[in-house]
Amino acid sequence: MPTWKTVAIVGVGLIGGSIGLALRDRKLAKDVVGIGRRAASLRKAKSLGAITATARTIEQGAREADVAIVCTPVGAISEHVLQVAAACSKKTLITDAGSTKAAIVSKVESRLPEGRRFVGSHPLAGSEKSGAAFARADLFEGRVVVVTPSKQTVRDDAQAIGDFWSGLGATVLFMSPEAHDKELAGTSHVPHLIAAAVAASTQPSDLPLVAAGWRDLTRIAAGDPELWRQILLENQTHVLKSLSRFEKTIGAFRTALERGDRRKLLQLLTEGKSIRDALGN
Repeated sequence: MPTWKTVAIVGVGLIGGSIGLALRDRKLAKDVVGIGRRAASLRKAKSLGAITATARTIEQGAREADVAIVCTPVGAISEHVLQVAAACSKKTLITDAGSTKAAIVSKVESRLPEGRRFVGSHPLAGSEKSGAAFARADLFEGRVVVVTPSKQTVRDDAQAIGDFWSGLGATVLFMSPEAHDKELAGTSHVPHLIAAAVAASTQPSDLPLVAAGWRDLTRIAAGDPELWRQILLENQTHVLKSLSRFEKTIGAFRTALERGDRRKLLQLLTEGKSIRDALGN
C-alpha cells in the first residue's frame, strides 16, 4: 500500500516534478496533485507522469493532502505555505523546497494557524535547468536534503518530513534554519554569484575560445536570474559575510600575482586543491 494517499505539490517544475516522479516511481503515493497557475505546465507534468491530477488553486488542490510540498520561488513560498495551511486539515504535513530557510520559517510560524504542521526543508539537488521537462525520478537519490526544524517544531513532525525525503532516496541532515542559511551562503549562494560574475565579465568576442574550465565554472550562472535575485536578497546577511571571505582570498591571489610571489601563489593554489580533493568527485 502507498505510504500516503494524497500528496500535493505546489509548483511542478524541476524540483516539484522530480518529487512527483519519485513518489510514483517508488509507489509511495496513490494520488499526486500538481498545483499551479499555468494550465500548460500542469498538462506537461501530467503527461510526463509526475502527477496524477491537477488543480489551479491551492484551496482546491491541498484540501485532501496528507503531505504538501511548496516548490515555488523563495519570495513566494511563505505565502503559499500559509495558503496551504488555511486550506488543509490538521493531519497534513507541510514542507517546502526553498534554498533559504530562516526568513521563510519565521514568516510562516508567525502566522501559522494553530494546529497546522510545517517543517522547512531544502533539497540540495537543483540544476540550472527549470521546468517539469527536466524532472527526474532519481534526482534525490544520494543527494542531501536539509530539514530545518525550529524551536516550535514538533520533533515527530521533523522526523516525518525527514522520512519523506529519505523515502525519495535522499540523505537527510537536520539543522536550524539559521545554521542552514549560514552554511549555504558559502556552499551555494556565493558560488552562484561568483559564477555569474565570471560569465558577466567575459567579453562576448572571447566566447569561441572558452573551454571546459569556463563552462564548468559558469554552468550554474545559466540559472533563472529572478529566482537567484530572490535567494541572494533573502540570505543577504550571510551572503555578504561569505562574500567578504571570498574577497579576502581573491585579494591574496591578486597580491601574490602583483608581487610575482611564486611561493604564496603555490600555497594558495594548493590550499584550494586540497579542499576540493577532500570532497572527491
